[in-house]
Order: sequence, then C-alpha cells, then structure tokens
Amino acid sequence: MTSELLQQVRVIDPVSGTDQIADVLIGEGYIRSIASSISDVPQDTHIRDGHGLVLGTGLVDLYSHSSEPGFEERETLSSLLQAAAAGGFTRISILPDTSPPIDNPAVVSQLLKRGGELGWRGVGEKTSPHLNIWGAITLDVAGKQMTEFADLAAAGVVGFADGQPLENMALVRRVLEYLQPLGKPIALWCCDRQLMANGVMREGPDSIRFGLPGNPVASETSAISAFIELVAATGTPVHFMRVSTARSVELIASAKAQGLPITASTTWMHLLLDTQVIKSYNTSLRLEPPLGNPDDLLALREAVRTGIVDAIAIDHTPYTYEEKTVAFAEAPPGAIGLELALPLLWQYLVETGEFTALQLWQALSSRPAECLKQSMSAIAPSQKAELTLFDPQQSWKVDRSNLHTLSQNTPWFGQQLTGQVVQIWC
Repeated sequence: MTSELLQQVRVIDPVSGTDQIADVLIGEGYIRSIASSISDVPQDTHIRDGHGLVLGTGLVDLYSHSSEPGFEERETLSSLLQAAAAGGFTRISILPDTSPPIDNPAVVSQLLKRGGELGWRGVGEKTSPHLNIWGAITLDVAGKQMTEFADLAAAGVVGFADGQPLENMALVRRVLEYLQPLGKPIALWCCDRQLMANGVMREGPDSIRFGLPGNPVASETSAISAFIELVAATGTPVHFMRVSTARSVELIASAKAQGLPITASTTWMHLLLDTQVIKSYNTSLRLEPPLGNPDDLLALREAVRTGIVDAIAIDHTPYTYEEKTVAFAEAPPGAIGLELALPLLWQYLVETGEFTALQLWQALSSRPAECLKQSMSAIAPSQKAELTLFDPQQSWKVDRSNLHTLSQNTPWFGQQLTGQVVQIWC
C-alpha cells in the first residue's frame, strides 16, 4: 500500500485534547509520523496539500437503523456503510429493529459476516466502517420477554438496546440485574407512550400554532426519572438515548452529580433545529423524540459542550419517498443523517463559534466510543490509522447523485451544503 503524507493539515485529536497544524505520514494502516514538518518519506509516498483540511480521529455513531434484512428498498447494509464512510464514520452501530430482528445469535453472525466482507480494496485495506451491532433486549423487540443475553454477547453484539421504549419497569429492573455481569453497554430510550399519546411534535406554543398534537416533555422526563431510580437500585451502568428536553438535561446532571453510572446522547438534528421549523410541515422533520422547543435546543447544546450529554448520535433512519409523502402526522418518524451531520454541525456550531472544533469532534468520536466501552487511539506515531479527513470549505448539493444512502428523507434535500468528508482510514 502506498504511504500518504498530509502536509500542514489541521489535526484535531480529542483523545489527547490537541488542535494543531502538522504534517502526518500514514502507511500500511498506521500513523508513521506526525511533526511540524516531515521531509523523509518512502519513495512511493502520495503527497497531499492539507492546507484548509481537517484531520481527526474517526467518527463513531452510537445508533442508527439498518433496513437490511427486511426493508432493503430503504437501505441495504452496503449502502449504509457507504453512507457512513462518506460522512466520516469509521464505526457505526445498528439497532436491532430489522426484520427478522437482531434477537438471536444467527442474525448477529449473518450481519457481522456481511459487514466484514464489505469495503475491502486490495490486500489488507479496509475502506468501510467497522460494524457494531446492538442486540435486542426483548424478543421480537416487543418489550415482553427478554432475549438470551449471554448467547447474544457471545455472538459479538456491542451491547443491548431495543430502540423502542421499555415501559414495564419490573422487566427493566430484571434486565439491569441480568445484564450487569456481562459488562456490555445498555441503551434505553426514555419515553412513556401513554403520556405521549398521539403527539407528533413537542408540546408548546408552536404545536398550538401549527395545529399538531403535542407530545409533552413529561413523556420523556417521567421515564428518565424512573430509569434513574432503577440505576440507583441496581448499580448497573445505563446509556440514555435520544435525550431531547431541557428538563431531561437537569435530571441527568443531577444523577451524574450523585455518582450514578449514566451516560447520555442526543441526536444531531436536535442540536440544529427546533419546533419553529415545523411550520413547513416537511415530513422529514417528523422525528421521535420530536424536535424540542427553542429552550430545549439551547440546553442540549450546552449539555454537549459541558459533557452532561456525552455524545451526539446520528440515528440515521431511512424511509422511501412513498412512505414519507403523506400528511405530517401520518408520516413514520425519522430522517437520514450519516452524510449530513458533520458538515451541518460544523457549519452551524463550529463556524459560528458556539462550539470549538475539539468539542464537536469529542462528541462525535472519542466520547461515543467511550459510551460503547471502546477505546479510540490518539493521533500519534505507531497508532492505527482510524482517521477522518474533512474539507470544511467544500461545497456540494444534497441530491440523489451525491448521496450514497438509498433514501432522501432529509429537510436538507436539494440544498447546497458547505463541508464534505474527503477520505477515511479504517
């Protein structure tokens, strides 16, 4: 494999906490050297001018949806991994709500084998992200009977999650007790479906103005409060998915201050948009949990900056054009995001000065890895090259010809974006 020298690239390393301009030499899957200037390079080295480019550790997505098996018209595993690579992700974790669901070792083995076969170029050079798989907590993701946790762990799942609310508190307590010895991450979506009722956007002045049923904040916070009590009772570490309200941030901050083993994530769209944009009735803005009110958005941004909310997840959820071309309240919730998240977060948070580049990269890379109980190597000599090269000035249009995902359910479809991933090293 040819060595590559990136000259005078901006190196953002969330592991060491540094942001510097340097030359970086990469060869045979490893970082060979990093210095203010590198002149001694192998003869076959490809040299790239890195001025204006950003090199960081690979991005890590905590949870997204694979439509294979069962819904390949929305997304295949191949297109999902291509989209993740195009978005700068070197690791992606898929939720178990496939058809059949990922609730037995056979499905886990099948997906891991297929994911491992995709994206090889030449001998020893992997160009697609590493695939993590969440094992289902309940059979058929129905919330009534637990799966065989030990068998799924032995098959190689990264952790356990349903991606749907678990509302039987007695079952949740047993889950936390049974999973504790396995030492695997447990991800829970905190939502009380009865309180949520038929709400399709966050309850508040905008839901009244737009004439859409409101989903109250309490549908999330009551579930978070109950889960916090169970974590306190069992001592089992838990990750809270899809945190979306200011009150949820307060509850999580309090629990962390008490020393409870809790981590949390919000999704990238909840950091960029709030209920005010729903005046367009674009069904790609129909999400679960719904976009927050303006004070929720501000609280979530501050929580990510301070680490109360540990990580930003993508929650990539593809749907076909036909599935989303319905009335707002009837549309299935979810939007794509793997190829859009980094450019838009950089444009609206880093370029505006609200986040430092290091803060954003930590929330998209090293901290999600920690939530998965995985490690991320620093950008240093002799370390494996798990890297993302990003051009924050590259302009491109979000259309069918430029997307690797098979779906187009995003409110940014047809728009011009600034910022694009150039390359990943896996």
